[in-house]
This record gives sequence, structure tokens and C-alpha cells, in this order.
Amino acid sequence: MNNPVKTNDSKSFDQFLVDNGFVAQQIIQEALEQQKKSGQSLGQVLINNKILEEEDLTKAKAAFFNIPYVDLRKIHVSPMVLALIPKESMNFYNFVPFDLKDKTLKVAITDPTNLSALEALEFLGQKQNLQVQLYLASDTSVGIVVGKKGNLKMVVGEALKDIQTKEEKEKKPVITEQETKPAVLEEAPIIKIVDVILANAIEGNASDIHIEPSEKDVRVRYRIDGILHTSLMLPKNIQSAIVTRIKILSNLKIDESRLPQDGRFHVEVGKKSVDLRVSILPLIYGEKTVMRILDKSGSVPTLEQLGIRGRAATWVKENIKKTHGIFLITGPTGSGKSTTLYSILSILNTATVNIITLEDPVEYFIAGVNQSQINPDIGLTFASGLRSILRQDPNIVMVGEVRDKETAEIAVHAALTGHLLFSTLHTNNAIGAMPRMIDMGIEPFLLTASVNVVMAQRLVRKICQNCKKEVPITKAVEDEIRKNLVGVPEEYLEGVDQKTIKIYKGQGCEKCGHTGYVSRFGIFEVLPVTTQVQDLILTKASTHKVYEEASKLGMITMKQDGIVKVIRGETTMDEIIRVTTE
Repeated sequence: MNNPVKTNDSKSFDQFLVDNGFVAQQIIQEALEQQKKSGQSLGQVLINNKILEEEDLTKAKAAFFNIPYVDLRKIHVSPMVLALIPKESMNFYNFVPFDLKDKTLKVAITDPTNLSALEALEFLGQKQNLQVQLYLASDTSVGIVVGKKGNLKMVVGEALKDIQTKEEKEKKPVITEQETKPAVLEEAPIIKIVDVILANAIEGNASDIHIEPSEKDVRVRYRIDGILHTSLMLPKNIQSAIVTRIKILSNLKIDESRLPQDGRFHVEVGKKSVDLRVSILPLIYGEKTVMRILDKSGSVPTLEQLGIRGRAATWVKENIKKTHGIFLITGPTGSGKSTTLYSILSILNTATVNIITLEDPVEYFIAGVNQSQINPDIGLTFASGLRSILRQDPNIVMVGEVRDKETAEIAVHAALTGHLLFSTLHTNNAIGAMPRMIDMGIEPFLLTASVNVVMAQRLVRKICQNCKKEVPITKAVEDEIRKNLVGVPEEYLEGVDQKTIKIYKGQGCEKCGHTGYVSRFGIFEVLPVTTQVQDLILTKASTHKVYEEASKLGMITMKQDGIVKVIRGETTMDEIIRVTTE
């Protein structure tokens, strides 16, 4: 073993935490007292009391023991590497191999003081003629890889074997499309399969889970950073049991398979508190399930983190300070509209104003904001809820979406009677919001009097900064970039060399799962409803004329905003084409 375990110095770990600024002396004393009473480890006390995050505590331990730290949650471990150590040994000693290069096996361990584990690793290394290199990882991340908490194919494979064994013993199928036996619903393998599908999606920062039936099998896909990835193929004979388990969790009717159903349920995965919004749709080969993951523990990003910059950011900040009027955000489902609204509400959230929201569903909890959720089953719609909200003496109102004429009329009325109202609308661009509202039955003169600003957005993937490299630019791409930069105000291009345009791409690495991208941010177009724009709306001018006027004000389109972010090295041309091609 080429990195034997030795502590930083003679001091204890608790003193090391204090001396290196991880924890204050008083807090460590309280934690030590609690440790004596509870019998838990010091680390567990610090994690339970939310004094230190598990990964931060693991980093501190790694520094104390002079062992490199590794975050296994961000690493894809090859099944061939995992197969080098028996699963029983990994479970028993709490270690896991994660990389093999030039006869050096990298192994993550959770307790470097466990002599039995170290001896077992040395024995396994000698047996396979490998040099073992130790790394320190958290219990959670090791558990995920080993399969205790979610190595997807491994855990599902074991569960399927259990089902097959039981099926052979009973000499009858587990479940058929025609019948759903109550006994199956309580079977541990089915529960385990659903749990591991959920856990892997949440740990992998997926936004949606798709469980799709076909003629011969069932496909499980995760949407990560806006792109769907196939993660698992399940046998057809457990399809109904999987769907029924999700129906039970969502409190839906398990005997109804002909009509669409919507529900939701809550799960805790590690320190993440997650709500799942469930939609079940009957297809020709069975029921398709889509679950939207709403991470309650996530923090609300700032406008700058979202990607709103330049004149667009100025217009947004100016209009959210107004005392009345409508601020509309447009875009398709999944374009980040709600997150942008939460970001704005976080700025406006002070003790001097009354903010009330009406959402479907509540995605983030913001302390100090009065958040309400619609429930059409009992008659609480956006329209009826908005009427009630206006009796609650609000300063600022946020309505999840303007879906119909009734909601639009009440929203306009609220804006005209001294309320600042935020909402979303489904249109392709900012300029298209006005014709859409007129189509709903709102008079143009009411729109010009009530709407302050319209913002459209899309989400694009960010280039992974760890493997980002400049790539050659073709003449066609350079011509497209230069064509779209015409008319873009200089404030957006500050610090960019416009003479020599450079573009970048992620080469793919362990940190980005070999995709070249990590996370997402927005591209935006912001249309302030100025006097000139109001005149065009009143005369029902074409969207082309409205765009010409807006461009004179310095408005840039989503595509132009995206192109600027491409030459800034933040995203790729492929991403901009993917989300802006009409």
C-alpha cells in the first residue's frame, strides 16, 4: 500500500477541527458532551446537528489522516473495477475500488483506522498483484457505489433475481397486465427497485424520471441538465407492480389504468428533502409514469447566477422595484421560469412587504413569503385563488401561470389596482406574449396599462470548466456568430476579443460524467413595455415591427444572448442551436 495511514500530528481530531477553523471551540465542547450521552461518533453528532456537512467532515478527516479525499458521487465507477473486490468485502469493510491504472488500484475507504480493512486490502492487492492507493470518502458516497444506497444496475439486478426465484418457487408469474395482486405490492424487491430508481435520480441531480413501457420491456430514463439518458431496462412482467407502487406512494387509484392520473409524494434522500410530482398516462403498452423532482433543500440562485446580464439585468432590476404592474416570464415547460421568479422574489422579500404566491406546485420554500398551492380537485384554481389573494392585502403577488382568460383578467385588474404581479406564460419569445394575451380576450389598452416588462428564456448546458478546451472554428460558424452579434450593445461584449472569435467545448471527464457539460443556466430576451412599444401594441402592429422598435432600445434576442455566452466560453454553439431553432 503506497500511502500508509498516519495522522497529521499528535493532536486529537476534535482539536484538529478547532485549530483549522472547521468548528469553534465552544461548539466542539458541546458536541463532545452530546457524544458521551448519545454514544454516537463525534462526526455523526456534527452531521446530525448540521454543524458540518458530511462531505466537509470527510475532507477534514482526509487532511487529518494525510489521505487524499475523493467524492464518489461525481465519479462513474466501471463495473470491471468494482468486480476486482468481492461485494461482501466491500459491504463488510466499507471500502470500494473506483479506478485502476497501470497496476495501481485506487480504493476509497470510510475509516482509515480500521486495521482489519487495511489488512484485507493489502491481502487483496497482493493476491491480484496490484498496488493499492488509499483515498478517503464519505459513508454516503461509498454506500451509493457499493449498492447499499443505490448502485442502480447492481441493486435492481439483485431484486430481479429475488423476484425470479420466488416466481420459480411458486411456478406462476409475479404479476400480469390483467391483474394486480395486493401481495405483490408489498414485496420487498419491487419496493427496493422503486427506491433505488428514485435515489439514483436524486443523487444524480436529475430533474425528471421517465418510466416508459414498450412491447417487450420497460425503459427508465433520467433527464439530467435538460437531456434524457437511458439508465435502465426492466422486464415487462414487473411493469404493473412498479406503476402500482408509485400510485400507492402518490395516493392514486391503483385500480384505475384507463385514465390519466396526477399526484405527488415526498421522500428524504440523505440530506435532500424532495417532492416528486407524478403524472401517469395510459399508453398502448401500459401506463407511462413521469416524475418531476422538486428539491426543497436547494437554494435559490441569484439573477447573475441565472445568466441575466447587461441591459437585460438593468431592465429587470428597474421593473421589479415598481409598485404596480405585471412582470411576465415566458417559455416552454422546463425552461426555468419558476426558478427565475423565485430568484426575483428573494430580492423583494423584506419585512416591509406582503408577498403571496399561488403555485402549481410549490417548488422552493422561501422564509417570509406566503406560499399557497392550487388544488383544482376542490375548486382552488389560479383564478379563484387569485381572487382570494387580493383580499389578503398583498403588495406583491406571484401567480404560477396565466392559463385562461379569467386568470388573465384578474391579473390585469390586480396590476391596475396597485399590486405588483409576477406570472408566467407559454409563448416562444417575449414579443409573442402580447398577441397571446390579446388572443385570451384581454383588450390591448388594458395590456399597455398593466404590463411593465416581458422576459423570455431557455436553459442551456454549461461547459465543464475542468475539461474545457478551445476548439477550431469553421467559417460557417464564425459567419453565423458575426451575423448575430450585429446590433448587440457593447456592454454585453465587454472583455471579449471580437476580432479573433474563439469557441470552446468540454472534452469530457469524470467531473462531468464524460458529457462535457456541468449544470445549466439561462439565455434571455427582455422586452420593456415602453411608450413606443405601447403604441405598437395598441395598433396591433406585427411582431416584426415590435421587434424593430425593441432592438432600437438595445434589446437582444435569446439567440444573440446565447451567441454572446458562446464566445465568452460559457456554453457551446450546439446548445444554442438546440434550444433556439424554430
